Amino acid sequence: MAETQKVKESFSTLKTVVFAFAANLLVAVAKTVAAVLSGSASMIAEAAHSWADTGNQVFLLVAERRSAKERDEAHPMGYGREAYVWSMFAAFGLFTAGAVVSVMHGIQQFFAPEPAGDFAVAYVVLAISFVLEGGSFVQAFRQARQSARELERRTLEQVLKSSDPTMRAVFAEDSAALIGLVIAFLGIFLHQLTGSPLPDALGSIFVGILLGVIAVVLIDRNRRFLVGQGVTPDLEKSMAMLVLEHREIERLTYLHLEFVGPRKLYLVAAVDITGDLREHDVAIALRRVERELEGEETVEEAVLTLATPDEPSLSYGIRSPSPGVE
Repeated sequence: MAETQKVKESFSTLKTVVFAFAANLLVAVAKTVAAVLSGSASMIAEAAHSWADTGNQVFLLVAERRSAKERDEAHPMGYGREAYVWSMFAAFGLFTAGAVVSVMHGIQQFFAPEPAGDFAVAYVVLAISFVLEGGSFVQAFRQARQSARELERRTLEQVLKSSDPTMRAVFAEDSAALIGLVIAFLGIFLHQLTGSPLPDALGSIFVGILLGVIAVVLIDRNRRFLVGQGVTPDLEKSMAMLVLEHREIERLTYLHLEFVGPRKLYLVAAVDITGDLREHDVAIALRRVERELEGEETVEEAVLTLATPDEPSLSYGIRSPSPGVE
């Protein structure tokens, strides 16, 4: 069951990334042609945005592939954190190739505006881009909403808190793409209406600022997981209940949980074994529980140690039937 769920989640994320890559590639080519024909600063910013997104999807595909590798002697905690490394590269790419280029070009338009060209081409490309980007966003939204429902969260809350950086990156980039298209449309429309290149230049700058904010948020989230992101209270409770469900465990006095990859946890716990067993039997019981915990999809590695009699028990209330996966 766990293996089936793993394959299902992996396929869903991969489908989201591939869909986003195809949409961004088509949009990037169309925007580039429109930017050349129209000379619009906002359209040039949007073209830079889409090329940055297209390149980022490659990083995200690498993140999915490398983070899925099984752990080995060289990486006893697995390769899960590879996802955050490559997602960090994607976020930096969005910042440099998208935000910086857009802002710089918008500023250049203030001092050396380019003559306006074919506005009709720009409007057609914006409309097509909105449809393609919207389709990609719908796919990302469905994945995020499904994960949110499983954890009884709001969709946006799941996007921000999820341990899956690929889903978060695609959702954020597609959201920014749709907002950027609206900004670009307003900039081009006001340019055509007033004859002044100022609104178009401002549109380019606003698109760059939007991409910069999104990139900083993504960089910060990946940084948190790379340095050892803790878990939410709800997940801590559900994992504690998972430990206590084993008949060998009488009580729990310490629990440490840390993400080592998307939906992967490193679990350390201090427990009291039921009864008064011999040292040999205690060791066997602890190892058996560790192996059973590691059989769970959410647990990459489990380490159990014995609690002392004077240590207070951790109390989490009513037992939870199964742990949620963030």
